[in-house]
Order: sequence, then structure tokens, then C-alpha cells
Amino acid sequence: MKKLISIIFIIAVFAAGIFLYLRNADVDVNYERFNMVAPGILRTPVERFNNIVDYPFKENYLIIGNTRIHYLDEGPKDGEIIYLLHGEPAWSYLFRKMIPILTRAGYRVIAPDMVGFGKSDKYVSIKDYSHQMHVDKMTQLIVELDLNNVTAHVHDWGGLVGLRVIAEEPERFSRVIASNTSLIAPGRGFFREIMSFISYPLFKLSIWFQGPATWEEFIGGDGFTGWIRYSRYTDNIDVGGIMQTLGNVNNAEREGYEAPYPNATYKAGAQIFPYLIPSELRKNEKAYREVFEKWNKPFLIANSDNDPVTRNNPRMVEMLKRIPSAQEISIQGPGHFIQEEAGPEYAQLIIDFINGNPQSFKIDKKAIEK
Repeated sequence: MKKLISIIFIIAVFAAGIFLYLRNADVDVNYERFNMVAPGILRTPVERFNNIVDYPFKENYLIIGNTRIHYLDEGPKDGEIIYLLHGEPAWSYLFRKMIPILTRAGYRVIAPDMVGFGKSDKYVSIKDYSHQMHVDKMTQLIVELDLNNVTAHVHDWGGLVGLRVIAEEPERFSRVIASNTSLIAPGRGFFREIMSFISYPLFKLSIWFQGPATWEEFIGGDGFTGWIRYSRYTDNIDVGGIMQTLGNVNNAEREGYEAPYPNATYKAGAQIFPYLIPSELRKNEKAYREVFEKWNKPFLIANSDNDPVTRNNPRMVEMLKRIPSAQEISIQGPGHFIQEEAGPEYAQLIIDFINGNPQSFKIDKKAIEK
């Protein structure tokens, strides 16, 4: 009997050893079975994008670090370059109404998807996302594609990332147009210098203290923290709902924005992005002092008058006016996502800006509503 028990024990130990080995032997795991291309990194199945409307553009990819980055490269290869960077929770789909206008005018359009968005790879854990990671990945894309004489258009969270990218490689950019965005920094002065050290910890404490915001609180309020509290604490951020509310998209277009996310597991990047906004105030301040306060190339602030973000946070606009060459115009009618509500007109504004004559325009609100 003791011999039998000993044999069973040895077999059990041996079986447990095999189980633990197979469990931890990552090289033998077929990650593609789970749409996982590496531990902790997801890739949206290509069929998710097969039937989205008005997005006939060719895929292009770069491997940057441990992620595959998707970008659009449309128009003549020798054309002057226009760089379009999306914000939250959009992706290069945001620019589908603008790209044909720009390419027909002879421009080459580069529009990447940041990590966690669109057709780019997505980290599963929110801990893998940082503001600096986004800046590094987008800067490396610019460098690897060797883009020069670039007109940069940055929008929303794309401004917080994109302006830092420009500060990393300023000689590659000829002009900048920023819409409904900013580069948040404390400014000069002893007190503001002290605040730059403690602002993010205080911000996180404030968000924790206030706790989650419901969808209704986010949509019904005008506070910036409501947006952050909703996105940070929700277990399944409503990407399509955000785009319908702030971008006035129809149901088919909503599906285009939801295409990158088969389920909530893919949404960590969209969920955490707003929470990262004040995480690098000192680096943003350094970008102002070392690059943007010396910027003598064209810089256009083109905000829409119905944008709840810049309208309720006027200091965001004032921060960009630290740039000596900054010029400001107001676009009448559209809300936050100008590219959705006035895509062709906005593309023409970019062309006019390149030609040195940017003009404000107005869109009838009734024409925007779908």
C-alpha cells in the first residue's frame, strides 16, 4: 500500500511539474489564437475593419519597440507632407473626409494610429501606457520614415503627444495647426515650479476622492474631471457613444470607431489616456522653454466655438499663445471633432494655412446634425 501511494505521489509531482512547465513556457503558446501577438499585447483581427464606411486607404506598418504601428501614407510620395495625429478615443479613421481633399491638392498625408488605437497594437494593461511612451513611439515613426518639411495637424490628446513630438524633432516641421487642444504646462515662476512637482499626485488624489463618474454625469456635465473620472473607472469605455455625442457621427460611422475594439480587453489605451494628461507637466514646460518659445515658424490655433473642452478651459488656449508666431482663428458651428462635422472645409483650411492665408469658416449647425 505504501509503495502504491509513493508511486501515485511521484506521478502527481511529475504531472504537476509538466503542467507548470507548459504553463510558463511562453515560446510554446500560440498567442495568435487569442489575437495576442506577444505577452500583454493584442492585435485587432483584420476582419473587424472589412466593412467600415469611407475608409478605402492602404495599410502601412512599422515595428517600433515591441509594437506594430499602423499608419496611412496617401498621396504622391514626392508631395509636401501633412501629418495628421488623432486624439481620444479616435484613430486615423477621423481623417477620412479630409484625406481625399489633401491628396487631390498634391499633398502626401501621413496619419498614424497611436498604440492602443485603430489598427496599431494594443497593450492589455493600463500600466503599460504612459505619455512618454506615446511620444517616443510617434517620434520614432517620424524619424524612421525620415519625414521633413512637415505640416503637422494635432487635435485633442494628439496635441499633448504631437507637440512633444515636434519639440523632439523641431527641424523636421515647417508649420503647425492645433485644433481643440493644448500643451498643458505650469508656466514660469517659483510657485508654478513647485506646483509642477505636486500637481499630478494632487490630480490623482482628487480623481480618487471624487470617484467614478457615470455616463450621464460625463455627458451632462461641463467639467474636464468628469471625462477623466468616467474613462478611468469604467470597465468598458463607450467609444462609439463618445463619438456620437461629441462628433455627431451616424450609426455606420460609429461602427468605424468601434471597429478596433472587439471587446473591453482592447480598450486599455482609450481608458487610461485622459488620466495621463497632467503626468508630464515639467517635460511640457521644457518643450515650451527650449522649443516653442523660440518658434518662429507658422503656428495656427484653430478651435471651434462649440468645443466643450477649450470653451470651458480658456487657459488651454492661453498656454499656446506663449508661442511667438501663434495666430488664432475660430471655426463657427462644429463641436469638438471638427474633422467629422466639417472635414472638407477643415482640409481646405489646412491648405490655405500652408499657402499663408488661413481663413475662419462657418458651418450651419443644422447641416451638421445627422
